[in-house]
This record gives sequence, C-alpha cells and structure tokens, in this order.
Amino acid sequence: MFQPLQGVRVIDLSQVLAGPYATYQLALMGAEVIKIEKPGEGDWTRRGGSMPELSARNMALGYLTHNCNKKSVTVDLKSPEGVELLRELVTSADVFVENFKPGVAERLGLGWDALRQLNPKLVYCSISAFGQDGPMRGRPAYDHVVQGMCGIMLTTGKPGDGPVKVGAPYIDYAAGMNAAMAIMAALRQVEQSGAGVQVDVAMLDTALMLMGSLVTQHLTTGWKPVQNGNEAWSASPSSGAFGTADGTLMLAANHDRQFENLCKAIGRSDILDDERWKSLTARLSNWRSLRETLEQTFLTRPANEWEDLLAVAEVPAGRVRTLDEILAHPQIANRCLTSEMSFTVTDRTVHVPALGFKIDGQAQTASRAAPELGADTDDVLAMIGVDEDRIKKLRNAGVI
Repeated sequence: MFQPLQGVRVIDLSQVLAGPYATYQLALMGAEVIKIEKPGEGDWTRRGGSMPELSARNMALGYLTHNCNKKSVTVDLKSPEGVELLRELVTSADVFVENFKPGVAERLGLGWDALRQLNPKLVYCSISAFGQDGPMRGRPAYDHVVQGMCGIMLTTGKPGDGPVKVGAPYIDYAAGMNAAMAIMAALRQVEQSGAGVQVDVAMLDTALMLMGSLVTQHLTTGWKPVQNGNEAWSASPSSGAFGTADGTLMLAANHDRQFENLCKAIGRSDILDDERWKSLTARLSNWRSLRETLEQTFLTRPANEWEDLLAVAEVPAGRVRTLDEILAHPQIANRCLTSEMSFTVTDRTVHVPALGFKIDGQAQTASRAAPELGADTDDVLAMIGVDEDRIKKLRNAGVI
C-alpha cells in the first residue's frame, strides 16, 4: 500500500464534508487521523440519509462515506477541561484541521497563534466558506450557497432556464482535495524549515479556481459567460450534445484532424467537400447548418453505436449515462474507485471512496471501517499519557 504519510498524526475537528474529505484522503495515505467529536452527538453527518436504521445508530451513510481509516475521540470543547485535553493532544500532532466559522477556534483557545506556541512545527489548516480574512470572513455557507455566489449557476443550464445548481456538492469535494494538497505541501515545508505553517482554504476561492479559464478570460477581456446548455466551451460546431436514435451523445471534434475523422467515421465524407465547412472559420460561420446536418445523421443510430465507432476513429465522444450505468461499466471496475467495507451496524456492504488515483498500478483503498462515536477515546488518551483515573473522572464529568 501507498502510505507516504505513515507516522503523521492529524487532529481533525472538522465536520460534514470538505474537512472530513480532506482528512479522509490523508488517512488513506497512512496518516493517523484522530477525529474529535462532541460526546453523545458527533459529526452532523452521523444522522440522516436514506437508511434510518444507520442514522439511529449514529452511523449514517454520509458519515461512513468519508470517515474510514480514522479514530473517533469524544471531547466537549465547551468545557475548559475538554479544551485543555485537546491542547495536550495537539502537542503530539503534526496537523490540526478545523472548519469552524472564522474566529470560533480563537475564542476556544485553539487558534493558530495559541497552538503554534504549544507545537512550533504544527501544520494548522482552516477550512471555511470565505477564508480567514476579507469582509465576508465571518459568514457561514454550504456548497449550494457558494455555488450561487461564485457564478457557476449562471453558466449552467440552457439560456433562459434561470440559475441551475450543479447536481453534486462538487465545491465541498474540491475544497477537501485543495486542503489535502495544501496540508501535504505544508508538511514538506515544515521538514525543510522546521517552522509550522498556517493553511487557509476557502470554498469560494476553490470554486473560482475550478473556473480558472473563465476567470482569466473575464479579467483580461471583460467577457462574461452565459448559460450554454450542453454545448462545449470550445464553441466548435462539431462539439457538444447531439441527439441520437435513443439518447444523447456528447462529442468533441474540435480541430481539423478530429473533424475529418468524425465525418469519415459516420459515413459523411461528403461534408468535407462542402465549401461551407472546409475550414474551422467556415464551420464557425455556418455552424447552424453543420449542426443540423450532423444531428440528422446521428439520429439514425443509437448513441452506444456512435460511441464505439468514434472511439475507433479516435474522436472523443461518450453516451450520456446515468450514475448506475457508469458505475456498472467495466472501466470503473478496473479503476477500483471504491472498496467494500463491512460495518457492525448493518448487514449491508458499504462502498466507500478510494483515492482518486493509482500508485504503481494499484488503487489506494480504505482498510478500516469508520469508527463508532468515541470508540477510540480511551486508547488515544492513554497514548498521550492520560491515566485511567483521570479518564474516569473526565467521563463522569461529561467531558469525554
């Protein structure tokens, strides 16, 4: 297994998605991730979802998805004893991750300035909606709120549809990936300099970086994106969405070689001899007639047949699929994007995400089930020198 972060200890105060997804990636790469949760409640994602029986056990699918390979320790951070206990844990850690609203960690005595005094080599990562500075720093937000604010909803959907949200919490996931990358880079910096690093990850920043080409074009030329439906950003008339006999085909024949291969593959070499479409400039000028001509041909056969023909011709194309269809495809089985985990709280096997890449030809998957609430509290506290008598007193007081 690929375990480059073995020996790295992460104290994780984050909840819901972006933070837990960041630390989940670190855990899959070998880090010891200690998830700090509120006694009796835990991460908000432990409840809800489509399986009430799991929610009733504080082990809902939303929690299981991003918390394998971690340890769960319950600490009440509203009590001075709980904060002190966490500060003791931090002295043995390499990384600290929190996704409080900016200012909350400082009020708890767990801010960057306070913790780097305890641990000068600490990597301290804050994940928030808008970052640790700026006029919006104190505002809360979730993925769909940031989607509305970043501009993506007015580029998604067809003209006249009104704002359309992306159908998955992609900003949360991207912020988690962004944070994991930043943390690993910061760990390397600590190795080189011996000094701790403060990492500030914002969901709005991440959303705009995912739109980097749009941002650059607007700031450079004043261009403003509009809703473009299923058309390609290249604006090539031989790219985008085309109806077929039984579904939709997404096509990308952008340059001359691809266009030539496309026409030959679909049996329409005659298009190449038409003066209206001989050059890219001509095709752009006569895009509507070209689109209509291509679609008339595509409507004669099913999408999967066109996909296979165009793959042989090395023209990028794919049939629009449902989630169940793509997950059942042999390509996904070969990539090993999930692993099957067994949990004591359900007889069902749960498929949890792997890392999104292979190393030396091998997928990097979870090896230990997500912990029940507080399952590792005693072991972790004993590991940092808290004796049994103190653990008992802390539990009786409701601190852990």
